[in-house]
Amino acid sequence: MSQPQMYQRVLLKVSGEALMGPREFGLDGETVRAIASDIGDVVALGVQVSLVIGGGNIFRGMSAAADGMDLAQAHYMGMLGTVMNALAMQAALEKLGVPTRVQSAIPMATVCEPYIRRRAIRHMEKGRVVIFAAGTGNPFFTTDTGAALRAVEMGCDALLKGTQVDGVYSADPRKVADAERFDQLTYHDVLSRDLKFMDAAAISLARENGVPIIIFNIRAPGAFARVMRGEGRFTTVLEP
Repeated sequence: MSQPQMYQRVLLKVSGEALMGPREFGLDGETVRAIASDIGDVVALGVQVSLVIGGGNIFRGMSAAADGMDLAQAHYMGMLGTVMNALAMQAALEKLGVPTRVQSAIPMATVCEPYIRRRAIRHMEKGRVVIFAAGTGNPFFTTDTGAALRAVEMGCDALLKGTQVDGVYSADPRKVADAERFDQLTYHDVLSRDLKFMDAAAISLARENGVPIIIFNIRAPGAFARVMRGEGRFTTVLEP
């Protein structure tokens, strides 16, 4: 494979919904394996990779049970869903021969490591993929914000968000045929136009620490590796 042209250490944020494939909730094995394969290709390029995976695919199936529940308690349920997704992705990656560690912001030593910043960095330096689970460990913070926080803590060169479309649009292109697509934006553009691909707290955290954000279609086979080579279609958010 050709060598990466852009970044040496990155964090990839994948929504829980991206793991559902055609299902209404839960995990689709073929989709998980396809994303794991793309991640393995990027690791083979020599890029140090970490992940944050959302939990919406699992919590969607529990939403009826959570109806009327205390909001903080519901958030904790969602955080536990991210741990389940992280373990599923770890299993898929390790079947491909990619060494992987899961670190959870909510300690659960039986199934994964606790989040320890220096240990996570060391894992990546040794070529292991690190999956950060349970968000920030606190309710009321999204996994987008958790991803931005971990990207800053890990000293990542970029924060990538894998979505269902090939960049940032002025509206959902799956619903609005003439939605405008952007190749590049500033953080200010995103906040002032209220472009909702990532929450404002995550955007502000990335802006304050100079971490570029790259948005691409995680469902397009090989898209992650193409982005790492500076190829394909994606939107970059950074200061001019």
